Amino acid sequence: MHSLFFITCFSAIVGFSGSQDVREVSWVNNEIQIDGIANESVWKEIPWFAIDQAIIGAIPEKSDFSARYKLAWNQQYLFILAEIIDDKLYDGHPVPTENYWDDDCLEIFIDEDASGGNHQFNFNAFAYHIALDNQVVDIGEKDAGGQPQFLILNSHALNRWRRSTSEPKKIIWEVALSIYDDRYKVKDSSDVESTSTSKNSASQPVTLTNNKTMGFMIAYCDNDGSKHRESFVGSLPIEPVNGDKNRGYIDANVFGKIRLVGRNKTAD
Repeated sequence: MHSLFFITCFSAIVGFSGSQDVREVSWVNNEIQIDGIANESVWKEIPWFAIDQAIIGAIPEKSDFSARYKLAWNQQYLFILAEIIDDKLYDGHPVPTENYWDDDCLEIFIDEDASGGNHQFNFNAFAYHIALDNQVVDIGEKDAGGQPQFLILNSHALNRWRRSTSEPKKIIWEVALSIYDDRYKVKDSSDVESTSTSKNSASQPVTLTNNKTMGFMIAYCDNDGSKHRESFVGSLPIEPVNGDKNRGYIDANVFGKIRLVGRNKTAD
C-alpha cells in the first residue's frame, strides 16, 4: 500500500473554463492512498470524465469495455483515478518494453508546459504506457545507432489497480504522476534514471503550482487476446492525419489542456 499524506482542504470544482476549453483540476490536500480502492472522500467530490473516443478500431460494446477518469493535484503529483470495465484482461508480452501497446494498458499523455509539438523521440512530452503489471514505459531518444530506446520509467508513475469481484467487475486504477519537463535525461534504456540530487538537475520532477497549464490526454489499449490490440480508446477526439488518429505518442498538439487550480496560501 502506498500512502501520500496531506493536511488541509480540497476545492471541488473541476470543469471547463469556457471558450479556452481548458479543464480545471482542483488541489487536494487530504490523505490519498494509491491502493486501487479510491475510498477517500476527496474523490467523491470530483466529477467523472469519459474515455470514449475511438483512436484505433471501433468503440467496443459497453459489456466489453468502458472507462472514465478523475483528476486532482498537489505540489508533487497529478493524481489520476481511472474506472475501467474490461471483460477480458490480456498481458501477452512479459518483457515490458516489447509490443506493450498490444496488451491491455492505461496510457497517460502529459506535456508539462503545454507547448505541443513532436515528442516521439524526445521529452517534449510523455506518453506513459502503464501495464497490468504496473510497469511504466515510454519511447525515449534514439541511441547512437539511430534506434529508438524504449524506457522503463516506473518512478514517474506510482500506480495500483484492483478489480472488483462483483459485476460488472470494475477496475479501479490510481496513479500519482510526477511531472517532468523537456530537460529530462536518462542514463540508459533500463530502469536506471538520473540520480543527481542537485536542485538544478534536469531530471528532477517539477513542483506543481496554482494556475499551471499542462497538456493532457488519457487512453486505454484494449485487447481480448489477439495478436494486436483491437481497440484504442481515448478521452479526446483526434483529427486523423492520412487516416491515422494514433497521433498521441507523436504529437502533443492533439492533447487537451488542464489548469491546476484551488490551492490557497494556507496550504503552504
